[in-house]
Order: sequence, then structure tokens, then C-alpha cells
Amino acid sequence: QVMEGEPYYHFRHRGTRQRALSRHWGWHMRLTRDPQVLWFEQQTVKRRSKRGTSVVPTDPWFPKQWYMNNDVHPDLNILTAWSRGYTGLGVVLTVLDDGLEKDHPDLAANYDPLASYDFNSNDPDPQPRYGDGDKNWHGTRCAGEVAAVANNGICGAGVAYNAKIGGVRMLDGSIMDIVEAQALSLQPQYIHIYSASWGPEDDGRTVDGPGVLAAAAFHKGVSQGRGGLGSIFIWASGNGGTNYDNCNCDGYTNSIYTVSVGSVLGDGHRPRYSESCAAILTTTYSSRTTSKVQIVTTDLHHRCTDKHTGTSASAPLAAGMVALALEANPALTWRDLQHLIIRASKPAHLQAEDWAKNGVGRMVSHYYGYGLLDAGLLVQAATTWAGTRPQEKCSVQAVQVPRDIGSRLTISTDVSSCSQSIRSLEHVQVQLSLSYSRRGDLVVALSSPMGTTSTLVTVRPYDTSQEGYKDWTFMSTHFWDENPNGIWTLRLENKGDDTNTGQLSSFILHLHGTDEDMPGRRSAATTTDECLRRDELGDCEDCGSSLYTHQGSCLSYCPPRYYGRARSATPRDTARICASCHPSCYTCQGASANNCTSCPSGRTFQDVTHTCHHP
Repeated sequence: QVMEGEPYYHFRHRGTRQRALSRHWGWHMRLTRDPQVLWFEQQTVKRRSKRGTSVVPTDPWFPKQWYMNNDVHPDLNILTAWSRGYTGLGVVLTVLDDGLEKDHPDLAANYDPLASYDFNSNDPDPQPRYGDGDKNWHGTRCAGEVAAVANNGICGAGVAYNAKIGGVRMLDGSIMDIVEAQALSLQPQYIHIYSASWGPEDDGRTVDGPGVLAAAAFHKGVSQGRGGLGSIFIWASGNGGTNYDNCNCDGYTNSIYTVSVGSVLGDGHRPRYSESCAAILTTTYSSRTTSKVQIVTTDLHHRCTDKHTGTSASAPLAAGMVALALEANPALTWRDLQHLIIRASKPAHLQAEDWAKNGVGRMVSHYYGYGLLDAGLLVQAATTWAGTRPQEKCSVQAVQVPRDIGSRLTISTDVSSCSQSIRSLEHVQVQLSLSYSRRGDLVVALSSPMGTTSTLVTVRPYDTSQEGYKDWTFMSTHFWDENPNGIWTLRLENKGDDTNTGQLSSFILHLHGTDEDMPGRRSAATTTDECLRRDELGDCEDCGSSLYTHQGSCLSYCPPRYYGRARSATPRDTARICASCHPSCYTCQGASANNCTSCPSGRTFQDVTHTCHHP
């Protein structure tokens, strides 16, 4: 189309996604070489947000959402991601669970029937089954964590409150491999993210994973889903902590195709139900011990709850954060997202004895993976991420003849044959076949040439099985970005009775990664300090005109109980600060008691007067 009165022309071509930021190579070359074209530029969609609207939602229960409203430090840093304009718009997410109350007033506006199905009754309606003690509330609660509608005066706000949310009813009936496979491959060109909090029994004695059909669905999902970028599967690590379970005995959590999410309490301690394993990538909050308020979300019968908890509460929070990242950069592959999640996770105040530095200097733990996920870092890293080179796989058969395990067995294997294809590791898998008199007594650990040791399975006191491991595959994320070249060491150790015996008949080491030197990339996720001028105490005095100065640092939004305003009335001073609301308000547009836009818990909002009252 011709621009009116201007010698500019707007050409459209089908070869690029609407939000593509990288230039289209072919058209770029053709236009560059055309002597009649004096200037051209690929047009991209620019983000523009209305000024003056608060980032903090006005929903009545948002003040209870301690894991995202700045009540705990650090929180999940959702407000920073929202302040950059990312709320999940255009992203479709589905919760694979026991159903979804699609007419819930805090979900209905975001509900997406095209992302939903009922595989228990074989119809398109995921509405949960009521009665029988109303135990099918889980899917509805998980969905609200992701996509509860914001600023509608109901309940709280979802992490990605502008995303489309679907539900799959599949856990309220007999679960078969084919049902799982159908759920995992529902509308893979339409749904972007699948969130799941189920798997084999967390009883501390089961070793089980996807069947043939579900395994094929995972593989097809990452290779063909989302236009070839790969479906994103977010998985809860498991609630078997009280049974000393280990999530590496769960083939869903330890799949390289799933993002396994661990849990932490608000104070940084480990919940007693949380399971640890080397496959966990990241962690979000799941509950807190210091107050009765847990995770705030939608509940059955159009109600609201602040009692949602467990590892299954952590995974949807991570799924919502991934939705924000996909809005920030829709071209991310399933592997890009795992790279970004690692870079946006921080050990923070998370308590564990096993924090250790891997070969590229990242701290990692079997309880928390790389730490607490930070939504602000995640969207920032997503916007500047350059994409990864193709995934390479190199497998080494390390045991030719069966070996007795005895009290301990150490196998070393040189993987120099892989050094051509893989320079930076991603997932590392250990595929084992062994017999053992009491499976739960055997500890398995793997050490890399760079000196990182990852425990693949810990003692499981309730696992009395004499079956051993039949071709079981363990996985670790702890060697991410390391160079695999050199000698790897597998250690099997008996932690039980001296009479335990067994034989290792097969050990295959599977290395996944790329031929790029990933540590050579400068990390874009370290927040650039936007401060222009500091005082003698190191506090920021000037954050420029786009950020707010607040308590000595620069923020992209004003937190609850504060509102943004110009620092001074002089037009030349463009600095902005966060000023205090009236003590009666939770969010506000000015300093007085009738400038409230929402109220703290225990007060009600008066629409006409914009004031907050004790009911």
C-alpha cells in the first residue's frame, strides 16, 4: 500500500511471523541488491502501553498473593514482567488434570474451548464432575494460577492473566497410555504450553514412566508441535518427599522434553512433601508456613481459595511465567526455553545442603535445580535470546561385559568420540540395566570431566524391589553448558546390607547438546543497572525518565501501596518516583484517602468515593 503523499510503500509478505524480530533473509537480500530501492526496513510490532495505568492489579485478593505482590523477598518478580507489558496475550495454555470449571467468573473470559477436551467421557466439555465430596477441584485451581482474569473485582490475578486457558479432563477415570497420549497431543498447532501435575505413584517404591504411546506423543510434540518450535510441557516434580521418593524414578518428570519444577516455602525452606532429583530445572513457591494464606486461585462452585498448595501448585506458576516469555518472544523453541529458564533461576534464599557450583560456575541443587524462577529476568532474557544451534546427541556404550556391583562399582568412560559434535551440554542421560537384591539401597551418581557430580538416585527406604532397573533412563540437568570432553565416571554404591548383591549388565551414556560454545555467550539476563546517578550511600538518585526511583533503586513499576508520579513540578525534571498511597489503600492514583484503586485484605472498596472501608 502507498503511504498518502509520501514516497514510502508498505509491502507484506507471507514468509514471516507477525511478531518476528529477525529479518527475513531472502527478501532482505533482494531489496538490498535492487538499485531502485533507496531505503527499506522490516516493520515490527512495537509495544506501547497506556501511561498512568497501574501495573498492580486491583483484584480484591491480590494483596494475599504474597508470591507475586512483593510481600516476600525475593518473590517471583511477576510485577516486573507485567510492567514491561507482558501478560500472556496471544499464548494458549492447557491444564491436563481432572477438569476445568469453564464458567467460573474469574476464568470464563480467558477460557478457550479449542484448547479443551474431556477424555474421561469423550466429549469437548472439560467441566469437572461434582458430587462425591467434590474432589475434582485440582484442575480448576491450577488453571486459576495461570490465567485468572485481572482487574475484574473477583478473586486474584493469574500470572499470565491475558493468556487463553483450556482444560483437559483425564484424571477422573481409568488412566491408560492412550489417554495420556491423546491429552499430550491435543491440538499441538494451537496449544503452546501444557501444564501437568501427575505421574506414577509417589510412594517411594515405584519406577515407572510414559508408555509407548505417551513417549511417542512427547517426541512428536517437541519435534512438530507449535509449528516445529516444539510443544512446551511443564511438569510438577512430585509430592513423594515424605516417602523419600526421588523424581528420577518418574519417567515424566525426568524426560528431557518436560520442564520439571520443584517447590519451596515462602521462607526458603524445603516443603516436606517436595521430591528431589537431578532432573529438576527450576523452582517456584508452593506454600508458606508463616501464615494460613497459601496459593490464591479459583475454586469449584465459582469460589475462590487461598489454600492451594503442593508441588502441583508450583508447576502452573512456572507455566504462567513461560507464557509471559513466549509472548515476549514467540519464536523460542522448546530447548531455547530450557536455556532461558536456567539463566533466569537464582539460588536466592533457598535452603539446601547440596548447593554446588558446576563446571560453568552456576549453582545447582537436586532440590531446586538452578533455583527460584524470576519472571522479570525470564522475559528480559527471552527478548534478546539469539536461538540455539540444532540439538546433537552422542551415545557411548560403556559396559561390554556384566560387572558385579558388590559394595561399590565405579565405571569410567572416555567420550572423546563426542567432542566433534557437542561443545556445550544440555541434558545428560544414563541408561542402565542392572539386577539388585534391594533396589532402594543403591545410590547412583555421575561425575563429569569438569568435576560436577550429580546424584541420579538416592536411597529409597521403601523400595524393596528385587527387580533392579530394567533399561531405565536417569537424567540430569546439572551439567548444562559444560564441555563434555574427557572422562565421565558412574558410581554405584550399596547403602544397605552387606548381603546385597547385583550385576550391572548395561550402561549407556547419552549426551545431548550443541556444537556452539554456549558459555562464550554474554548472559543477557543480568539486569543492566539503569541508574544514571548515585548518592554517596550508593542509592540511586536518578533513574532516567522511563523508570521509577524507589528506595534507592530503579524499578519499572511502583509496588503495592505506592503510585508513580513526577519527582517535581518543574517540566525540566523528567525523573519519576514512587510515592506512598494513603495507608487505607492497597493501590492508588494519588496520596489521599479518596485516590484508592484497591484495598488491603479486610477493607472493602467503595466504587463511587474511591475509598477503602472496614466492613
